[in-house]
Amino acid sequence: MSDPIAEILVAPERLTARVDELARQISADYAGEELLLVGVLKGAVFFMADLARRITVPCALDFMAVSSYGSSTDSSGVVRILKDLDTEIEGRHVLIVEDIIDSGLTLSYLLKNLRSRKPASLEICTLLTKPARRRTNITCRYVGFEIPDEYVVGYGLDFAERYRTLDFIGVLTAEAAAVAGEDEALL
Repeated sequence: MSDPIAEILVAPERLTARVDELARQISADYAGEELLLVGVLKGAVFFMADLARRITVPCALDFMAVSSYGSSTDSSGVVRILKDLDTEIEGRHVLIVEDIIDSGLTLSYLLKNLRSRKPASLEICTLLTKPARRRTNITCRYVGFEIPDEYVVGYGLDFAERYRTLDFIGVLTAEAAAVAGEDEALL
């Protein structure tokens, strides 16, 4: 198969520079506070690890795994918590770390769920956002990049569990998506 990436949207150098900027902004905004970063698995792992290493205020890490896609590329709107937090968040400053906000349906559910646990504050930091796909009104305090309505992979984002480890954000070719989809159907 030829190169699975049709176009590089965000090169490694731009990713690194933007993560540095976000970490500086978060560190300034939470100066004097302790922060709990809540990563949404699996896609946010690379972004959250790089971000956490650069944040200068004390922070703890926890993870949630939620599912709304199944094997489709479009959110079903039905959200299941596959892994909940190990940490109590009541009275804590919580920053949800996401890889991408697409329709916003999953994140909307997650926000409602976490707000019910009475954190001192609850904000969102996302690496990518696709405003063209948004179906809910979500306020995101920290945004890495706004991207067009393309299926992207790399830096934690996958297609059928492939391409997560790329060090850039790229647009997947239709051919690569078809091959990955055929392999997934065989499992």
